[in-house]
Amino acid sequence: MDATIALGQKLLFAGGILSLLASLLHVGVILGGPDWYRFFGAGEEMARMAEKGSFYPTLITIGIALILAAWAYFAFAGAGWGWKPPLLRTGLVAISLVYLLRGLVLLPLWLFAPDKLNGFAVWSSLIVLGYGLLYALGTWKAWPSLS
Repeated sequence: MDATIALGQKLLFAGGILSLLASLLHVGVILGGPDWYRFFGAGEEMARMAEKGSFYPTLITIGIALILAAWAYFAFAGAGWGWKPPLLRTGLVAISLVYLLRGLVLLPLWLFAPDKLNGFAVWSSLIVLGYGLLYALGTWKAWPSLS
């Protein structure tokens, strides 16, 4: 196997692990309850709804967890683990873009709304930017093996 493809597959595998951990963390937030919603930056409104027994925070958080798990699957498939879904390349490019754009939201926030800049915004953006770089570089390097 070409060394470049192997590097791409390793990067995608690492991205898949991180996406899977993020998915499981979202499940943990549901189980942890309102304090976990607060701690992990979901916002006071979501925490209050969870305190009141609303199903809305759980539904949203399950949705995010499922999306992250699907993204992990795409990364694992790109790394050569398991069945390749249709449109694997397109999916990995789209996932890379979503992660990168979410990570880069820090810049306009810093420039145009510095009052909304807090610790959660900074560290979550940097983490997600890292995920996006893993997916983007992995997809680029593994591209020939993704068809």
